[in-house]
Amino acid sequence: MPYYIKFLSLIFCLILIGECRKHKSRKRRWSGAVESHKHGAPLTGKKIVDNTKSHKVKTDHLLRVDDHDFTMRPAFAGPAVPVGVDVQVESLDSISEVDMDFTMTLYLRHYWKDERLSFPSTTNKSMTFDGRLVKKIWVPDVFFVHSKRSFIHDTTTENIMLRVFPDGHVLYSLRVTVTAACNMDFSRFPLDSQTCTLELESYAYTDEDLMLYWKSGDESLSTDDRISLSQFLIQKFHTTSRLAFYSSTGWYNRLYINFTLRRHIFFFLLQTYFPATLMVMLSWVSFWIDRRAVPARVPLGITTVLTMSTIITGVNASMPRVSYIKAVDIYLWVSFVFVFLSVIEYAAVNYLSTVQERKERKLRERLPCTCGMTHPGMMGSYSEDNVNNTGNYGGESMENGAAMQQRMMVHLDFEENDQITGHVGSSAYSSMWIDTHAIDKYSRVIFPGSYILFNIIYWSCYL
Repeated sequence: MPYYIKFLSLIFCLILIGECRKHKSRKRRWSGAVESHKHGAPLTGKKIVDNTKSHKVKTDHLLRVDDHDFTMRPAFAGPAVPVGVDVQVESLDSISEVDMDFTMTLYLRHYWKDERLSFPSTTNKSMTFDGRLVKKIWVPDVFFVHSKRSFIHDTTTENIMLRVFPDGHVLYSLRVTVTAACNMDFSRFPLDSQTCTLELESYAYTDEDLMLYWKSGDESLSTDDRISLSQFLIQKFHTTSRLAFYSSTGWYNRLYINFTLRRHIFFFLLQTYFPATLMVMLSWVSFWIDRRAVPARVPLGITTVLTMSTIITGVNASMPRVSYIKAVDIYLWVSFVFVFLSVIEYAAVNYLSTVQERKERKLRERLPCTCGMTHPGMMGSYSEDNVNNTGNYGGESMENGAAMQQRMMVHLDFEENDQITGHVGSSAYSSMWIDTHAIDKYSRVIFPGSYILFNIIYWSCYL
């Protein structure tokens, strides 16, 4: 076959293949237009242009990010860059006395000017970006001093906003939760007020490179009126600023967010003070119980002592192990001493009664029997009051007739021995008997009176 026929056949095949490809391409474009029309787009033959794909309006080109070195601060080698800060407190999540810290969620906003980010605009409108552009430009390196934990929220994306204005002014905002230390003084706990501080500072730039300041003074700090805590009343928020010095690096601008918290006392009144007071009052009941009712008075005293120990242990378990005395410690330990003294009081009464009965028994064994004898001065010297003081040891109950007769006989025998020997043993014995009875009687007045006086002094000092 001649060569020109082969050449013409080859050209014809190529033309045929090209036409087939054009036909398939037109068919695909038409199918795509039909699908777009089904979803609401107009069915036209014109191609829809996506302006975001144009290289002329690309962000990096518009802001000239690639034309500058953003590892250096604005106006490098020049005056310090002013960076204004304002904060909006979203929530005060928790206050921990054990760890001595607090957790706060806030919106942190920075304001500065970077002429490298200026761009031409006829409408003078700003452009807003998310956190992806932040990694390509310079931003202030602010951190939280004395923070234990902090993080930027990232649900559903990183909570970061960057807004750039045509003249180069920048707003950088982020949502942060931070846990920071708070030095608390518990010397007046739970009648205390605590002042905590959140401190902000540049990590790398000294005051010669970066001037950190509150953008609008005290108005730079705003709070949500719905912020509340279960144990504290938030009294006030305020801002301050000063310079911080580090011996190895120099002076830095530091901003302070101060807030004062006053503790609610009602919870501790119900859980600590009222139970302690009731235990002390319960220990006083033993003063009205007969001295011979050992099974009643001893368990009552031991129960109140153990209950006070439990209350003290429960309060200290939820507190840090500080080396000074707290206000609640004073109240609980004084109450514990009152309860303990009520047990000691009964021990003293019981001991003196045992000693007296032992002496009385020995005297009955040593003296001759005076049964049936009438003492000439009995009616005059042993009055009804003496009988009551001798026979009614607890001040309320009456002794049986036999025991009363024995004591009258001992009293009469003491008088006869005194008349013979001239001693005054009878008077001393009678005096000791009355004093032993008086311990319970005096305790009924001294213990409540002393505790009431202590409460008056305590609450007047701490409220």
